[in-house]
Amino acid sequence: MSEEINEHENDAINHQTDSVETITKVTGMYKEWFLDYASYVILERAVPAIDDGFKPVQRRIMHSMKDLDDGRYNKVANIVGHTMQYHPHGDASIADAMVQMGQKELLIDMQGNWGNTLTGDRAAASRYIEARLSKFALDVVFNPKTTEWQASYDGRKKEPVNLPVKFPLLLAQGGEGIAVGLSTKILPHNFNELIDASIKHLKGRSFKIVPDFLTGGIADFTNYNDGKRGGKVRVRAKISQLDKKTLVITEIPFATTTSTLIDSIIKANEKGKIKIKKIEDNTAANVEILVHLPGGISPDKTIDALYAFTSCETSVSPLCCVIEENKPVFIGVSEVLRKSTDYTVHLLKRELEIQLNELEEQWHFASLERIFIENRIYRDIEEEETWEGVIEAIDKGLQPYTKHLKRPVVEEDIVKLTEIRIKKISKFDIDKAKQHIESLEEKIAEVKNHLAHLIDFAIDYFKRLKATYGKGKERKTEIKIFDDIVATKVVIRNTKLYVNREEGFIGTSLRKDEYVTDCADIDDIIVFRADGKMMVTKVANKTFVGKDIIHLAVFKKKDKRTVYNMMYRDGAKGPSYMKRFTVTGVTRDKEYDLTNGSKGSKVLYFSANPNGEAEVVTINLRAVGSVKKLKWDIDFADLAIKGRGVRGNTITKYSIKRVEFKTAGVSTLKPRKIWFDDTVQRLNVDGRGELLGEFKAEDKLLIAHQSGKVKAVTPNLASRFEDDMIVLEKWNPKKPLSAIYFDGEKEIYYVKRFLIEAVDKEEVFISEHPKSQLEIIATDYRPLAEVVFSKRSLDTIEVNFEEFIAIKGIKAQGNQLTKEKVKQVNLLEPLPFEEPKALASEEIDVVEEEVLSNDTLPLEITNLEHEKSEKKPTLSSEEKAKIALQKTIEKKKAKDDDSQTSLF
Repeated sequence: MSEEINEHENDAINHQTDSVETITKVTGMYKEWFLDYASYVILERAVPAIDDGFKPVQRRIMHSMKDLDDGRYNKVANIVGHTMQYHPHGDASIADAMVQMGQKELLIDMQGNWGNTLTGDRAAASRYIEARLSKFALDVVFNPKTTEWQASYDGRKKEPVNLPVKFPLLLAQGGEGIAVGLSTKILPHNFNELIDASIKHLKGRSFKIVPDFLTGGIADFTNYNDGKRGGKVRVRAKISQLDKKTLVITEIPFATTTSTLIDSIIKANEKGKIKIKKIEDNTAANVEILVHLPGGISPDKTIDALYAFTSCETSVSPLCCVIEENKPVFIGVSEVLRKSTDYTVHLLKRELEIQLNELEEQWHFASLERIFIENRIYRDIEEEETWEGVIEAIDKGLQPYTKHLKRPVVEEDIVKLTEIRIKKISKFDIDKAKQHIESLEEKIAEVKNHLAHLIDFAIDYFKRLKATYGKGKERKTEIKIFDDIVATKVVIRNTKLYVNREEGFIGTSLRKDEYVTDCADIDDIIVFRADGKMMVTKVANKTFVGKDIIHLAVFKKKDKRTVYNMMYRDGAKGPSYMKRFTVTGVTRDKEYDLTNGSKGSKVLYFSANPNGEAEVVTINLRAVGSVKKLKWDIDFADLAIKGRGVRGNTITKYSIKRVEFKTAGVSTLKPRKIWFDDTVQRLNVDGRGELLGEFKAEDKLLIAHQSGKVKAVTPNLASRFEDDMIVLEKWNPKKPLSAIYFDGEKEIYYVKRFLIEAVDKEEVFISEHPKSQLEIIATDYRPLAEVVFSKRSLDTIEVNFEEFIAIKGIKAQGNQLTKEKVKQVNLLEPLPFEEPKALASEEIDVVEEEVLSNDTLPLEITNLEHEKSEKKPTLSSEEKAKIALQKTIEKKKAKDDDSQTSLF
């Protein structure tokens, strides 16, 4: 029993001793190992080298493909297996890296299903696809003579430290990787543009490069920041209008696929951000996604909504990090191109130096061979019995003839001479030997010339690359400056807003309460209360904003055209004031006091006017004291528009009983100036681009296209314009349009003049034959045109449209001009015409400053919101007199009729 106890004790002691021995502090080891691991991932896996533009796995794939290259295709599985001799990782990572390189269509010539970057389809298994090096890769990437070699990871093979790439390959392919503590994202650039930039750098000129994507699309590189940290590239799909109910997407943004794009559109539709009927994916070799719209949905607005709420617009943040001298560095793409170009010049110089050395060696031995055979020095060795004697005899025989050689004769040269065959000596041709030496001298002179003019040689090298491989590598991504799309302006109003005015709640879930308007879940709502307070809050299911709500609406930021007319009492018994103001910007959920700030203030009258209208109201005072005038009218048009913080003009110091709406007014705002920015092809009110004119509510915009379509539409800042638009100006309904067009069916040129009869409707004013085409269109009153014929025997004619044809309907064919072939038609200076001047209306500007006013007017105003009747146009004094006279006559006639009726 005691022996068993002792055994158990010994086992416990041994176990305790073993556990103590295995405890090891890992603090220092962790620090060292983590740094080693981080360095390994950065240098050997994730980040490309600046010299050749490759990550280690890519470099090893290219080296393996060169090893296996025999001009024929190799199974990718074989290439992957061969690469594993150099790359200490699994076959899957090698195969994926190779597929990505192949899909960039630059270094690898592919055969089989390599996947589709447009649809996101994966490549077939590596055993089913084949590859070989492209001609460009063989020309640019490899040169064993200039390659620095190192042992592979297991020491069995030699692999390149860097490949001698004579091209800015890193920028052409792009690169992306995530390491430990840093990442890199270098966007791909255009092949031909990189060559042009390299040539400019070699010539000492400045250059600028921007990315180019194989998927095409449209990109805004304004904030590219040379590819450095903090830059941003906005990329959009190319969307066009197929017809009134169909949009077509023909190019997609970088780093997206048709599948992810369609998914994002479906999600946006499900959330109510956009409204579509169905979507079709017809993508094959090229992208074609059809988006069908339901009736009543604007295609222009839907295009903006697709950019705002789906992957049709994406943002890419570049971050150029590369390995230089075994360290990661963050530099711009311009600097990468300079270093790559300089490295190419360095490699070209080394190649020339190696070539020169080889040519000089060839020349040296050819000269020795000629001396050796021509002077029959080989006979001097006949009596020599030892090898040393043979070498010495040849060396002694050469000495009289070696003064013109470029270097001394060494033993190695003599050994090579002894290896010349008797057959070559017997058939030696002195003339051919001289010619060979002369050709070598020419080549040596050429190489020396290249070395002396190295920069010119490098420029010619880049030009050769562009001429040989640049075809088919034109820019695919269109460069454009984007306008900012305001999401709240293009979102579909997918929910309804309700209000409980007494309790002070607003929201989308209050369905039993008063309906206000349709809104979107990203909208802001502006609220005005009876106590003179205002606030802006985001749409929610239910939000408390304060009791006694008198007005609420969807808030439009920076809106200077919506004018609020307001009358309020200052405090419980103070004077009353009136003011007109705009609300352009506020802090969300902050309460603003629109009164003078006194306790007990109350709003007596309030109206919101989307176009700056100014109504007339009637003031009714309480009959107190000695006040004689208890009622009068006030016109808001007499009041200037100022900021929301002004106190306003005094109406009266007496108590107001009520304020009554009397008559609606017209807009007191100036007509809105609209510009067209040709850079982004959009209308704006910010002064960018060409001024189109000042537009009132009833004014239209004239748009004509090269295809023969014309329309007069209401200006809309969200409108998009087709590429073939040739006329964009303010429409004058009385000004005729003049055109010369070719009728494809009759093969005759016609002249026509017409007026647009139907507004907001697109019409075609030339014949609809496929070969019909518009030559010119003029919008002047009295235009002139010059017609130049193809036949030189025919004189140029001048067409006066006013005399040639009268104004007819838009569908009229017009008058025949000629059957002869016309070379070109040019518009000349129009004949003078004095346009009748329109009567100017009184206008009031919006005053932005927020200044307290002490002006006193015999006014008094207030009460709650009213319903306004249709606004009436401003009439001249003569027109008013005629109307008054007509009313008097009608009243008198009606009175006479009544008196006659009463007699019966």
